[in-house]
Amino acid sequence: MTDTAFPLEPTAADAQQAIKDEFAFFGDWAERYQYLIDLGRKLPPFPEEWKTEEHRLLGCQSLVWIVPQGDAGRLDFRAVSDSAIVSGLIFLALRVYSGRPASEILATEADYIADIGLAKHLSPTRSNGLASLLAFIRETAAAAR
Repeated sequence: MTDTAFPLEPTAADAQQAIKDEFAFFGDWAERYQYLIDLGRKLPPFPEEWKTEEHRLLGCQSLVWIVPQGDAGRLDFRAVSDSAIVSGLIFLALRVYSGRPASEILATEADYIADIGLAKHLSPTRSNGLASLLAFIRETAAAAR
């Protein structure tokens, strides 16, 4: 896998704090949604040949594809969605978890979701999709240990 954009911060905890700090700059959810869309545009390129049923994440209303690579020492995830907001949610999850050891992934709860108020502002289908994404990341880490 090339062009891994993550990790941006040295630890998952640092990534969650950075996300919390960034979202605190915005006064309302219209601005936060726009920021999510902007983050989604920063995802690394995702090869078209990876957009297969094998890599499709189930449990999402939007189309989401995710490809994990690595081992217990470092797991990298590449993912993309056909939805702009979901792409932003993917960016946040990868910022916290991608490029980290399996042990760190498993030890890190997705506190950023509550910290920025995201849980209250996602539709039920997006919440379910985000839960599926986070479960996939954790299951991949657990299998790699």
